[in-house]
Amino acid sequence: ELSLRLNALVNAEALSEIAEEIGLPDLIRAGSDVRGLDGRKRVNLRADALESLIAVLYLDGGLDAARAFIHRYWQPRSQAIGAARRDAKTELQEWAHQAAAGAAPAYRIDGREGPDHDPLFTVSVKVGQFAPAIGSGRSKREAEQAAAAALLLREGVWLNEGSAA
Repeated sequence: ELSLRLNALVNAEALSEIAEEIGLPDLIRAGSDVRGLDGRKRVNLRADALESLIAVLYLDGGLDAARAFIHRYWQPRSQAIGAARRDAKTELQEWAHQAAAGAAPAYRIDGREGPDHDPLFTVSVKVGQFAPAIGSGRSKREAEQAAAAALLLREGVWLNEGSAA
């Protein structure tokens, strides 16, 4: 439970949100190839930029400066998290262990479309005797998460996206 809560504070989405909150993306000088990014790549770029900013704060101002920044932006989030929800793949793994007699989810890449710089993956996931579910995303991981979420929703484990029944 604690590791899930901590992960919710330091995953790429959380870092990207904080970067956006402090206006960091507006300060990044990037070429047209980077400016045109969207989705997962943009989130990762913002997360990486925030990690770099924290490193600079540490190198320039020491541990106290880095700690003050982290406390300022993560304290409200840590209080709001409560019981962090698991990502869909983790939730599906745990549900499959109980519902399908220990069967592990099996992911399969069913398709890849689009140019190399902006692919769209289609993935299916199957657990035991349950019918497969399909998801798509801009990365294999994103497509796997979408497929896992689709199966959890269909089987009533989640009532809506990311919400346990």
